[in-house]
Amino acid sequence: MNTRKLIAEGVGTFILVGIGSMGILATGATAGTPALVVIPIGFGLGLLAAIAVAGHVSGGHFNPAVTLGAFLDKRIDAMTAAGYVVAQVIGAVAASAFILAISSTAAVAGTKNMPGASGDTTAFVAEVVLTAVFIAVILTVTKKAADQALYVIPLTLLAIHAVGIPFSGASVNPARALGPAIVSTDFAAIWIYLTAPFVGAVIGWLIYRVVSVED
Repeated sequence: MNTRKLIAEGVGTFILVGIGSMGILATGATAGTPALVVIPIGFGLGLLAAIAVAGHVSGGHFNPAVTLGAFLDKRIDAMTAAGYVVAQVIGAVAASAFILAISSTAAVAGTKNMPGASGDTTAFVAEVVLTAVFIAVILTVTKKAADQALYVIPLTLLAIHAVGIPFSGASVNPARALGPAIVSTDFAAIWIYLTAPFVGAVIGWLIYRVVSVED
């Protein structure tokens, strides 16, 4: 297994989760900061930075759901996929540990993904649909227009956060959800974010295969 690729996945996930989480902290630290503007920008541009730093090494997954999509499409093997997921979780936990170092346990817990007022079922469905869209975009753009991936993928994540935060917290990434949960030892509703994105990844892959792959 390529160690550089594993390090790249860990570093990229750290950048994504770290910058995104700092965006969440920023909305609480400054009165009047619009959360539905700052947080999506934080995660979208955090992903852009992660891809710029490490994407050329590992393919820039930084998300177990993305890794599942790549595995289903036979772009990586099972051993590489497992290694990527472990590296991503380590990167996310390290990012949340960094947030703990500059804030508090309560602040880390505040960066967790949580269902909105509509409840767990709505959050689950939102995570499935949003992840499916995200995976379909990633699989398509990296195959059909790779030179645009640096911009299209982060902008898609930005849009997902802008529309999804009120319903599910817009995780679409089990590692991103697991990092703050582990560091804050608050696992409320974590089952949603460890299941729905994987279901969405399978659906997103199927959408890609049906719509974009030519016979």
